[in-house]
Amino acid sequence: MALLDNIRNIFTPAQKPILTKEQGPMVGYFGVNSSASKMFKYDDLAVEGYLKNAIVFRCVSEISKGASAVPFMLKSGDDIIESHPAMALLNRPNPLQSYSEFFNSLYGYLLLSGNSYVMRITGIGGAPKELHLLRPDRIEIKGRTGAVFPERYEYSINGKVQSVYDVDQENGFSDLKQVKLWHPMDDYYGCSPLTAAATEVDQHNSATRHNINLLENGARPSGAVIFKPKDDQGYQMQLSESQRQQLLTDLNQRFQGSKNAGRPLLLEGDFDWREMGLSPRDMDFLNMKHMSATDIALCFGVPSQLVGVPDSQTYSNVAEARLALYEETIIPYLKKVESDMNEWLMPQYDDNIEFCYDIDSIPALSERRRIIYENVISAVDKGIMTRNEARELVGLSPMDGADDLLVPANLFALNDGATPEAVDPEAEEEVDLYDTNPIDAKKVTDFPEKGDNKKISLRNSNYPQFSFQFAKALYDDKSSVGRKIWGAGGNIRGNGAFQNWIKARDGSTSPAILDWIKEREAWCARHTVVDGNQFVGGKTTPNASNIAGVVALIKWGAVNPKLGQQGMKDVVLEVVKKLEGRQKFDEPPEEAYSMDYEDVDEKAVSAKVKEGLKGKVEKHNEKHGDKPTKRATLRMLTAVFERGVGAYRTNPQSVRPSVSSADQWAYARVNSFLFALRSGRFQGGRHDTDLFPKGHPLSSKK
Repeated sequence: MALLDNIRNIFTPAQKPILTKEQGPMVGYFGVNSSASKMFKYDDLAVEGYLKNAIVFRCVSEISKGASAVPFMLKSGDDIIESHPAMALLNRPNPLQSYSEFFNSLYGYLLLSGNSYVMRITGIGGAPKELHLLRPDRIEIKGRTGAVFPERYEYSINGKVQSVYDVDQENGFSDLKQVKLWHPMDDYYGCSPLTAAATEVDQHNSATRHNINLLENGARPSGAVIFKPKDDQGYQMQLSESQRQQLLTDLNQRFQGSKNAGRPLLLEGDFDWREMGLSPRDMDFLNMKHMSATDIALCFGVPSQLVGVPDSQTYSNVAEARLALYEETIIPYLKKVESDMNEWLMPQYDDNIEFCYDIDSIPALSERRRIIYENVISAVDKGIMTRNEARELVGLSPMDGADDLLVPANLFALNDGATPEAVDPEAEEEVDLYDTNPIDAKKVTDFPEKGDNKKISLRNSNYPQFSFQFAKALYDDKSSVGRKIWGAGGNIRGNGAFQNWIKARDGSTSPAILDWIKEREAWCARHTVVDGNQFVGGKTTPNASNIAGVVALIKWGAVNPKLGQQGMKDVVLEVVKKLEGRQKFDEPPEEAYSMDYEDVDEKAVSAKVKEGLKGKVEKHNEKHGDKPTKRATLRMLTAVFERGVGAYRTNPQSVRPSVSSADQWAYARVNSFLFALRSGRFQGGRHDTDLFPKGHPLSSKK
């Protein structure tokens, strides 16, 4: 029986009982008797529609394998749970199936029959112990007219009922969960995409059989042997039946079959050969097969380009087609199963947890995420939305101090047409180059008790920190090479992680940072044991396209346990060496204008700046000039000033937003230098150590 005929029998609504007033209202439900299940020919659907049709096979495989490859997470509120009995159960639902195998079968059953049935086995205390899938053709749903929920599910083998799963009529709960697709004519059974594709499947199968018959020389002759014998008087003669049969036998033995393909035909006398090619009708038959394949893929929601339909121009490339497959087909299936699992399985645990797919980890969606991130960045940079609003759009938790709109530095509010006043460098001398309240290195946050996730810091992290100095040098390198390497590990989330790492390592205990630390633990649990392992043992040569995992780990401040910190550095150094020819990248880049103050030309600065620096030298030496190691000179401060101007121009991302000119930033650097000269300690980062007098505790001079 053809597939179309089978499906017509399956989904033809049974005769509905006529309800009287005494029977009560229908409450929107009808046709719930079991006759439909008795007509369910699942074997025919699976064989004719799946096992014997390459297009259906490919469509089901694309969806089920793609969906089962998406990793899952368990969350409690905004927290990701790394260890839980539910996670162990889903990773190994039963002794015979892993997570991927189990969900591959679940989605396969759902696509072929419109129904998947998950059965749970409970252990001690009523907690789920195992999950099993039951074949849809072995399940019969028993219900009564007018009932909201079915009464029970019956599992039968060879017509004998093996198990019965009762349904709670108050809430619909049962030890058997039915995952189904919407059916317009049935309340209990789902509708498979094969229903809509039945005609096309029959057409495609018929076309395939036709082509096979052509190859076997059984449907259309490839040519004709023409025999025109004449008698002695020249009249036309006819072959006898025995002569005709003998001729056919000789032709079949000599020329039929693949081993005789291309063998020449020797004709003599009154014999002639006439070639018979494909007619336009035959050619149209092949086109019909391609059209059927396209329609089958359309019913399943799979771009025809992915199932091998010739001349498919729906998408410009395979990447776009695969993106459409995930966005329009696979993700909706994931959301369906996600909702059903949270409704049926997760309530069995008293931990208020939810099951969710990690959709952000799907490689095919990386381009979409990049576009979203770029749009979000643009909106933040242009002052359209706050950083916390942007973080919410990309699925991140809010952080402190990110609820204000940012205004581009090159824009200013129109104030009745007035122009902003010029900044006097001397008037802004007190701009701090670094934070004036450095973190006490001895300050240690509380260590959490075992199982306590409220008190957490990087000091009690389960994952060691990467070298911050190396990471900072990599981040500060704004050359084309530096940007290419840093951008390999992701930009938006990665940069956010790096900025939070800076705050966390400096001792910040804000709620946003504490949430990020917990997020880091979860992120490291998923990535530290994987990212960068391809470089272990020197098996893979690093390049700008395959170091993404290593750079991502660096942004999060984490170390790959197999590769090690030095191994991660070597990977980056190798790429830098290839791209730019550098031999070293283990220290922050040298700052611009790195000259000794003894060689400084004092005429290089303006007269006004020179006078300002002279005043600072006199004021400083008046209080501290009695000690040679603390004495300042004009050339010394001029060198510091010029380095500040160079830093302003070559490294603008390091400049504080309140600074509006190079001179202002240079004066801030001079003030910071003078503080270190008189106190023997830096307020922030180390700088200009080569300019301190010999004998000064901060001097790099030997």
